[in-house]
Amino acid sequence: MLEIRDLHVTFTTTGKEAVKGIDLTIQPGERVGLVGESGSGKTVTAMTLSGLIERSIVQLSGQVLLDGRDILHCSRAELRQVHGREIGMVFQEPMTSLNPLMRVGEQIEETLRIHTHRTPAQRKALALEAMAQVGLPDPETTYYKYPHQLSGGQRQRAIIASAMIILPKLLICDEPTTALDVTVQKQILDLLRRLSEEYHVAVLLISHDMTVVRRLCENVAVMYQGRIVERGRTEDIFRHPQDEYTRRLIAAIPTRKRHDATGKDN
Repeated sequence: MLEIRDLHVTFTTTGKEAVKGIDLTIQPGERVGLVGESGSGKTVTAMTLSGLIERSIVQLSGQVLLDGRDILHCSRAELRQVHGREIGMVFQEPMTSLNPLMRVGEQIEETLRIHTHRTPAQRKALALEAMAQVGLPDPETTYYKYPHQLSGGQRQRAIIASAMIILPKLLICDEPTTALDVTVQKQILDLLRRLSEEYHVAVLLISHDMTVVRRLCENVAVMYQGRIVERGRTEDIFRHPQDEYTRRLIAAIPTRKRHDATGKDN
């Protein structure tokens, strides 16, 4: 479904190559973690795939194939048709993604307004359905609330509802649980897993946290200094890491947190 071939991303202002020729394939319905520390290039990769990176400040090369179509070099107009309809995005901090002056329900409907010809009544019905699917309380009431009236976990659920309302092929989640407490973090990861399995939506999870990746993803790619240094089944890499950087990432996880990720010691 998604195939990244020899992707390079260089910032023209500094000459820094943030992504240095990575290759990655994601199959329909597959959940893949892209993990690495700050500055590893994982978020630049996510921004490139989502079309949100400012093209005027980067030089791009390689290919990003979505069902065989190269979207890396598409025009802005073509990208607008792809993103939202075929690729959804969930960000780290929902307050920066939600318009504080718009009601939550109207924002969840936005993708439908852009990409479909649904009537206002149909859009509202689908928004309410999506809100119920992601576990937002009392969708009829929450629909009319503003973002500041929701908790952090509820705001993240609203973002997921907005990204999933049109059932994209791929959901890119960039550190979606970092700003949440541990209990809510688990709820959001469980929600993403359920939605992925129920609707056969592929997920690319961007994270610095191996335990978060382990809880959600079947496969993982470890990124360091712009390159993917190790990839494979999440459990295999967690138990038998081959690269020294991967071993350091896992060793840095507190023992209790490592236990909580699976319910068993390692």
